[in-house]
Amino acid sequence: MIGSDYVLEAHNIFHTTEVDGGGCFNGAGNSALVLKGVNLTVHSGEVMAILGSKGSGKRALLDVIARRADGATRGQVLLNGSPLSKALFQQRCGYVSQSCTFVPGLTVAQTLHYTPTILGGYLKSSKVRQVLADLALSQVAHKRVEYLNISEARRLAIGIQLVRDPVMLLLDEPTQGLDPLSAYLLISILSNTAKKTGCGILLSLEKPRSDVFPFLDRALFLCLGGVVYSGGTRAMLEYFHAIGFPCPQLENPLMYYLCLSTVDRRSRDRFLESSQQIEALVERFSRETPISDAPLNNMGSGKVPLAYGKPGELKVWFMLYLKLLASTFSCGVVGMKTLFLRLLLLPIAMSIMWAFYTNVGGDPSGLFTRNGMILNILGLSYGCGILATISLFPIWRKKFSQDTPEGLYSGTTLLIAYNSVSIPFSAVSAALASCVIYPLLLDAKFIKGTIFAYLFVALWSSFVLAEQLSIAFLLVVKVPYNAAIAVTYILVISIALASGTVRSYKGLQPWLQDNTRGTHTRYASSLLHSIAFQSHKLNCTATASVICPKIEDFMHERLGLSDPDETIDVAASCAFAVGLAAFNMLLYLFPMPRCVRQKFKD
Repeated sequence: MIGSDYVLEAHNIFHTTEVDGGGCFNGAGNSALVLKGVNLTVHSGEVMAILGSKGSGKRALLDVIARRADGATRGQVLLNGSPLSKALFQQRCGYVSQSCTFVPGLTVAQTLHYTPTILGGYLKSSKVRQVLADLALSQVAHKRVEYLNISEARRLAIGIQLVRDPVMLLLDEPTQGLDPLSAYLLISILSNTAKKTGCGILLSLEKPRSDVFPFLDRALFLCLGGVVYSGGTRAMLEYFHAIGFPCPQLENPLMYYLCLSTVDRRSRDRFLESSQQIEALVERFSRETPISDAPLNNMGSGKVPLAYGKPGELKVWFMLYLKLLASTFSCGVVGMKTLFLRLLLLPIAMSIMWAFYTNVGGDPSGLFTRNGMILNILGLSYGCGILATISLFPIWRKKFSQDTPEGLYSGTTLLIAYNSVSIPFSAVSAALASCVIYPLLLDAKFIKGTIFAYLFVALWSSFVLAEQLSIAFLLVVKVPYNAAIAVTYILVISIALASGTVRSYKGLQPWLQDNTRGTHTRYASSLLHSIAFQSHKLNCTATASVICPKIEDFMHERLGLSDPDETIDVAASCAFAVGLAAFNMLLYLFPMPRCVRQKFKD
């Protein structure tokens, strides 16, 4: 319950934005004026509808109020007479977009409970129960979000904002795609919520039905960025009747005046006639409601009482961490898939090696067979890291792009939470995979802890490096498979040049030999070569017709070192994996270009 009365005001809003984006590399697109002198007022407990056809400026107005619009803006947006900055909006208001991403595997109640708020414990649980009841979601509280219908999902998206107890809530076409009964239910719920909690609600509608008219306290009609009418719904009927446009009986007033505020594009003559009529309506409303430079409401003397604030970064990280764990250990298909990818994918991939390398001998021909085994171990480790990441991380990347305007957490916080779950799982997975592959490389009867540790580091660091490289590409690439292809190209080139399995070190140009030292593959491959060759005796008897190669010479030919230093290889392998994870945390701190943000927006 909101303890104070709030007033949201917009004064003389003009907004110019890019309507024909030129892309990231094609320069700026064409700009257009999408809002022209817009004024509105919303009080606590009121529901105001922004009505207009497609392209009228509804979303642009909501984005301007929420301080998330791209482009140039003139005018004032005030909350209780105080300028509504981006930080203040994030702290005291909420925004529900048309598309909202939920974390699969979580229930409705869990989704609300893991929403970061300043509340905790019993107060948080009570608030969640209240929101579930207010939004008619109590009966589906334990239903997993991936099984919700569109009406339930839309109400859950609203609930995520209501849990934070906003004083003003903005909604971008919440009834789009809903059937008439669901749309009526949603608007009635919003009206009841506004009256019960005192939250002011500002929503956009494109095709309003007559049965929602009683739930609306105010209306604003937009056409091509201009205001045809803004004020109370009761006064709306009187205003249009006074200027010669009375609403016929049995007509839907909202739809009737929306059609009046829409350009008719069926013919050139109709277009010109309707455009002139709308210009006259916009000009008349502007003339009859003169713009004042002073706020319409001076309550609060420019101060906004802050009943609640934003949760701390540590608390947000903990909520993300719990959400990741809950999704991983959920009992449904999503949880089983997540556990399989995080825990069992790498060991199962390594078990495939038994079908091809069971009878590798200790004769000279076995040297090249073992070399091919190392190639496959590296490739499978990298491949499993890529597959697990493009299957699990994109939903979190999309969720992050939608949560960024709310300012709840940074990309670094997300990655710390994600890695806090992913890295321990990858360590267990690499240990299981090492147990699977160890007997193929060495005699399982004589297990040496040091050699097992070398094998573990090679597998774990390869998996994590591929994972982190995929995360880096997913920052700017929306389609997961495109990111996977790009990462695969990089790692295939790295394996071909630096592993010593496709091309020998001695066969490379000197400048390529130097560059291989800057790749993870060189050090992970060196560890695997040390395990497969230096810890293994060659079974060969030299005769007049048989020449027994020396393992030292083979290692020098493939890697450029006859006796690799395992300590350096372990440190370098781990440094590449951990260093790339740290680099991603820094990378996710930087703001993305507009073209990248637009890709992930909807």
